[in-house]
Amino acid sequence: MKKIRVAIIGQGRSGRDIHANSLSQMKEQYEIVAVADMLEERLERAKKELNCEVYRDYRDLFKRNDLDLIVNASPSHFHFTISKEIMESGFHVLSEKPLARTAHEVDILMDTAKKTGKLLAIFQQSRYAPAYRQVQEIIKSGVIGRVVQVSIAYNNFARRWDWQTLKANDGGNLLNTGPHPVDQALQFFGSEEMPHITSMMDRANTAGDAEDYVKIILHGHGRPVIDIEISSCCAYPSFTYNVQGTRGGIKGSTTHLDWKYFKQEEAGELKLVTTPMVNEKNEPAYCREQLKWYEESWDIPAEQGKDVFPSMAQNFYNMIYNTIVHGKELEITPSQVRQQIAVMEECHRQNSL
Repeated sequence: MKKIRVAIIGQGRSGRDIHANSLSQMKEQYEIVAVADMLEERLERAKKELNCEVYRDYRDLFKRNDLDLIVNASPSHFHFTISKEIMESGFHVLSEKPLARTAHEVDILMDTAKKTGKLLAIFQQSRYAPAYRQVQEIIKSGVIGRVVQVSIAYNNFARRWDWQTLKANDGGNLLNTGPHPVDQALQFFGSEEMPHITSMMDRANTAGDAEDYVKIILHGHGRPVIDIEISSCCAYPSFTYNVQGTRGGIKGSTTHLDWKYFKQEEAGELKLVTTPMVNEKNEPAYCREQLKWYEESWDIPAEQGKDVFPSMAQNFYNMIYNTIVHGKELEITPSQVRQQIAVMEECHRQNSL
């Protein structure tokens, strides 16, 4: 089996804890041969943990001729420029999210990928979240009927004071966390067209100048309404997904889902009555019926529940392996991510904190 030789730019929470950790567990498919980081202590740790070459300047990676892929896990505000440099230097790139700040920057990256013939991939591993995939399967089965609304909530109560709370660093909940629920939301909405967007943001508990409360409503003709909430001031988070359908609904978290539905053939068709409603005593009445509900539930498989985030990352990297080695199409394309960036760009335009 061919091994993909990887270099990682950045050894912070993403570069080390997600990418290096995940790739280290996929030794048959990947080999980490080099990392780059500006902090000496991170380089020393990488030498010991990964047994690889280390560089203070990521541009020194471009002098190598043995790399199949460079992972760009630099700070958010460097993703666009460094990803562009990587492709122009002759290497495939996997960029952390957010890919860029604007849709125009994504267009530039897509054009660079086309000109250089290099792969442009974006680390949107939440597309492989088990609960999200289960929700999609339930919807596709048709049991809850036509989807009217999908609510996605990435909520908790937390105060932050690090570099990712600053606008200058492309910080804030929308760009930090938003790429995950917005990416999922657009799969529910449909990626063929841009939705209409309404957004509200607030600074609630952050020490920085970027938002830590985000509300987004996506809607369009013939499409479900999508309600996205990313809040750091929610003391009572109640669900991750809440789907409303014409014959039932789904509600649950990243580890447990419940859904219920009635069968149209058992309930019969509704017939409009325009005369006053009465009960069996000929008294005024409200229209009521007793539907027979069918209820089901899902729990994340035990092996995934223990390591859900590494599992999502490894599923993503399996996809990248099949793209680089076997020539398969990317399952998460730059054009899909462009739509996500365009949505988030419009949200920022509507809100000037």
